[in-house]
Amino acid sequence: MSEKRLLCWNVNGIRAIKNKGFLDWFKKESPDILCLQETKACPDQLDADLKEIPGYSVYWNYPEKKGYAGVAVYTRDKPSDVRYNIGDTKLDTEGRIIVVEYPAFTLFNVYFPNGGAGNKRVPYKMDFYDVFLKYTDSLVKSGQKLIICGDVNTAHKEIDLARPKENVNNTGFLPVERAWMDKLVSHGYVDTFRHFHKEPAQYTYWDMKTGARARNVGWRIDYFFVSANLLPQVTSSFILPDVMGSDHCPIGMTLKV
Repeated sequence: MSEKRLLCWNVNGIRAIKNKGFLDWFKKESPDILCLQETKACPDQLDADLKEIPGYSVYWNYPEKKGYAGVAVYTRDKPSDVRYNIGDTKLDTEGRIIVVEYPAFTLFNVYFPNGGAGNKRVPYKMDFYDVFLKYTDSLVKSGQKLIICGDVNTAHKEIDLARPKENVNNTGFLPVERAWMDKLVSHGYVDTFRHFHKEPAQYTYWDMKTGARARNVGWRIDYFFVSANLLPQVTSSFILPDVMGSDHCPIGMTLKV
């Protein structure tokens, strides 16, 4: 068995973060797999040094709309299959998902929808959630082991954000969104960070406009979930709150394969 190190980060614009030391950070961390969300770019807009990192294959998904959404996966081991949708023509148009299949597990890198200003996109978000869970459940039933990582855009429990009472009517902590997180867990998916860490004040996102990061007034909305059949192989799960450059920080996990 070997130990694999996976990292996940909503970079809030890959071109912007490149100018903040992203490539140096990447080379220093040297993960086996790096999943990025909210890349806000398609490959033809990027410099070669972002697309061609020695030792890695890279896969991109992005919408037609420029400067919006987008996900990427950098991987040392070449996958046996790569997919860019969950089989729903309405929900597969925004470049939100990459499914990377390996012999030992299948990895989902997902930028789940935000509920939007005035909660206008909550119905779209909930549709995406439901279709996604139906799709992953079908794979687990077929015997696959799953890793689901990315920006889920919902804090699950009160412990997962600094000001729960003030946010019960805001997207990201609405009862309907949190109920879906309960459903995800009830279907056998494990929040790996909470499996290892029970302490409060552990966040992955902070509002830049209010200077919330310096005061650690944050939200934990980025996750590594695994299907229960993979949990025995997971050896750690962690947050890297000191890594700057985005309004989110990276998260990670290790597992024996």
